[in-house]
Amino acid sequence: MGRRTVRPSAVISLNTGGGASAKTMPYPARTPVLALDFGSTSVLLTTSDSDQVSPADVEFARQLAHEAASFARSVERRFHGLANGRGVA
Repeated sequence: MGRRTVRPSAVISLNTGGGASAKTMPYPARTPVLALDFGSTSVLLTTSDSDQVSPADVEFARQLAHEAASFARSVERRFHGLANGRGVA
C-alpha cells in the first residue's frame, strides 16, 4: 500500500460521538471483520478474500493499526490539553 497518487472521487466523513464504536469480529471459518458503527451507519472492513489473507491484507491491517494508534494519541493529547479543565479523563 503505497501513497495515494490519485485524488479520491468521493470523501465520506463519519464523526465520532455518542454511540460510535469499533469492534473486531473474528470468525473460525472466514477472515475477520472490523465493524465501525456510527449511529445508524456501519462500515465493515474485510480482507480481499473471505477465505484467505494476502500479503496486501496484512500490510493494510498494519497500516490501519498504526494510523488508528496515531489518531488515538492525537485525540487524547487534545482532550487532556483543554484549558477549561473539562478535558481531564
